[in-house]
Amino acid sequence: MTERLDGTVALITGASSGIGEATARALAAQGAAVAVLARRKERLDRLAAEIKDQGGQTMVIEADVTDKAQAQAAVERVVNELGRLDTVVNNAGVMLLGPAVGAPLEDWERMVHLNTLGLLYVTHAALPHLISAAQDAPRQVADLVNISSVAGRVARNGSNVYNLTKFGVTALSESLRQELAGRHVRVSAVEPGAVNTELASHMRPEARERSMQRFAGIERLQADDIADAITYIVTRPRRVAINEILVRPTEQEG
Repeated sequence: MTERLDGTVALITGASSGIGEATARALAAQGAAVAVLARRKERLDRLAAEIKDQGGQTMVIEADVTDKAQAQAAVERVVNELGRLDTVVNNAGVMLLGPAVGAPLEDWERMVHLNTLGLLYVTHAALPHLISAAQDAPRQVADLVNISSVAGRVARNGSNVYNLTKFGVTALSESLRQELAGRHVRVSAVEPGAVNTELASHMRPEARERSMQRFAGIERLQADDIADAITYIVTRPRRVAINEILVRPTEQEG
């Protein structure tokens, strides 16, 4: 049974494209007021205008979640302006694959800062508000959804530090799930396989080519497919927690 999200507030990081953008549209369509967060404000403004044209409520937050102060301020702004925080989707991330030997250290640092620290900053700031929302109407349950990856459960040659960050996201999600279960804050990890988004465009050219070859001939997932999985998670009745969802393209073997 699907439960709509009317009267609730959702914060989505990395909402300027791909999975984050699709998720913002999907949760707004379910009745949630949606706060969209990213660094590219012009894209957020366009997304917010679309949501409002469809009758939804939204707010734009231009912020870099790798900056602790900005992440904390973003969460507080959502609560101050929209009144509560029921759902957090930690989607912001980057995938910079390639051999470890000769890799720019800056690539490794960027993945750790965004995929891990950025997620931690937002989560740490949001937890008290999620706990509070779970004690209150309209649904008496809150959701923390962390976007991990197939790379969060299967290590591969060339994924090294990306594996490190996504294994960490999956482990953190399970530990938090156990801690918060009794407070009706559901914690979920979503692990997409190959998705047709901008993620691969940030790689070094040789790594991007290798990735393209690996998935040549495979029909990749679309961002809406992952948004649909996230929507399924957060619209379950209070008694139902979806702890983990692994979503691969039908033709993806590993």
